Amino acid sequence: MRQNKGFYLMILLLLVACDRSYIPKPEGYLRVQYPERSYTLFDTDAPFTFEYPVYAVVVPNRSKITEPYWYDINFPVFKGTIYLSYKEVHDNIDELIEDTRTLVYKHTSRADGIDEKIILDTTHRRFGILYDLDGNVASPVQFFLTDSTENFIRGSLYFRTTPNRDSLNPVINFVHYDIEHMLETLRWK
Repeated sequence: MRQNKGFYLMILLLLVACDRSYIPKPEGYLRVQYPERSYTLFDTDAPFTFEYPVYAVVVPNRSKITEPYWYDINFPVFKGTIYLSYKEVHDNIDELIEDTRTLVYKHTSRADGIDEKIILDTTHRRFGILYDLDGNVASPVQFFLTDSTENFIRGSLYFRTTPNRDSLNPVINFVHYDIEHMLETLRWK
């Protein structure tokens, strides 16, 4: 009988000791250390120049379909890249703009919204649109700029990770500022 009392006492103590409920911690994201903003001039034999962040690396695009003056602006600290493609305008400006619009709006199945910011700078002959895509899209920022007669440049931002707007949003906002700076400083030669 005494052994049974010890057994029941042990069970009772275990039940009382395990009274705490387990509450899982919410999922968290890594903290990103942002570099200090500073810019340098991109000036090569390309028919355009612009300022880009010193913490980015501009390299010629090496894809199989590359054309002259296509560049990748890599952000190693963020695992992101802005892909720039350049085209000469030959009475096909409407086609180039529509191709860009089509590529942007292919994201509508995943996008929560697409905001368009019109760029209109007659002084430096810079006309275009900056697209901000909300939601878990592959490319959250896209744009084009043209002088409407000779030059057309298109860009899109991608990250080498699964799209998750909640975790990427601070980085997207940081790089977005750099993209705006790049567009404001772009000049045609």
